[in-house]
Amino acid sequence: MANERLRGAIVEQGLTLDQVAERLGVAPKTVERWIGDPKRKPYRRFQYAVASLLKCEVSYLWPDERTSAEVTAAGNAEVVKLYPHRSVVPHSLWPMLFSQARQNFDVLVYSGFWLTEDPAFLRVVKEKSAAGVPIRFMLGDPESSAVATRGVDEGIGAAMAGKIRNALLNYSALFGLPGVEFRLHDTTLYNSIYRADNELLANGHVYGVGAYMAPVMHLQRVPGGELFDTYAESVERVWEAARPISSPTECAGIHA
Repeated sequence: MANERLRGAIVEQGLTLDQVAERLGVAPKTVERWIGDPKRKPYRRFQYAVASLLKCEVSYLWPDERTSAEVTAAGNAEVVKLYPHRSVVPHSLWPMLFSQARQNFDVLVYSGFWLTEDPAFLRVVKEKSAAGVPIRFMLGDPESSAVATRGVDEGIGAAMAGKIRNALLNYSALFGLPGVEFRLHDTTLYNSIYRADNELLANGHVYGVGAYMAPVMHLQRVPGGELFDTYAESVERVWEAARPISSPTECAGIHA
């Protein structure tokens, strides 16, 4: 049975299938399938985009989906705590968070230099490596335009690239440890993300403000929530596109 609610909402807004497809960045055939085949529902992000475009609730267009209020309630439950600045996050939280990791230990940053000087964190990395936990470090490529731009945004210019090189040097003892991998990315990061299994810390990036003065959200995955997974999926996308390195000296500007 065709999705007549979706078809009707499109007509109600005075749009054609081609116009809907163009605004969503998909093929017109895709929109046709959403209407004609009830088993071919859009991905969640497209459901929200369609609902916004057509001024409808997602649950109206796809009745088996949750309402916006339900999604919002689940999202609120995912927020453990919001810190106005990274500088006020308890120093012990970072190593404590990662000490609980069993399956996911991810650090996604440009430099995260401050963390490389934390003996407790470095000790946790070695302990988790010995325990067989996969550990992934993603740092910005010092030669990338994204890093150069972030340096300008924070008002420190080329010092951003220097911080990354120094961070890699501080991590020298971790290269070669079982399960520990390093990659360099050229992504425009909107957050630094620190994930340990079903908890993470997301440190927002704010134009003109150093990350230590930007907000941090402590999130936990809960059934029905989507906020945690939004950040976790971002980590995966960066990881897939990043360049593996096997030693700090593979980064331009670092010499053995």
